[in-house]
Amino acid sequence: MAESKEILEVEKKIFHTFSGLAHSMGFSPIHGDIIASLIVGGGSMSLQDIAKKTGYSISMISLSMDLLELLGIVKKVKKARDRKLYIELEGDLLESLKKIFLIRVKKGISGSLLEFEQARKRLDGLHGDNKKDVVKAVDTLEKEIKRLEKYINLLSEIRLP
Repeated sequence: MAESKEILEVEKKIFHTFSGLAHSMGFSPIHGDIIASLIVGGGSMSLQDIAKKTGYSISMISLSMDLLELLGIVKKVKKARDRKLYIELEGDLLESLKKIFLIRVKKGISGSLLEFEQARKRLDGLHGDNKKDVVKAVDTLEKEIKRLEKYINLLSEIRLP
């Protein structure tokens, strides 16, 4: 009995870890819970079993599954003579997480560069005491974001061990 409780605690920690990871990457904790349930479940589980394991409804799991499938983390599988839909981990989990991370960071970089461009246009026709300082700040930030972009592009080329 005590061993079963200990096993459940470790399993709970796995769910907490993946839920937190998903949240830190800008996703819903449900995405992390789905991945955790698949890892604990040996890589393949029915949609119903994932719902039971995570506590989410089948419709919530199904909606969240679409994004994970699009990102290449999971795939949906129908088994012969079984009406259930099964979900399987697909490919390299770490490679998928790297891809998600890079997509998020690149999106942030693009958004920042667009904001700097728009700020520069807004400042063009304005006059004021601190305009020069603000323009300099925008230039500095843009330069640093472009440096980050170069770093992220290099990082995206590195193969995982």
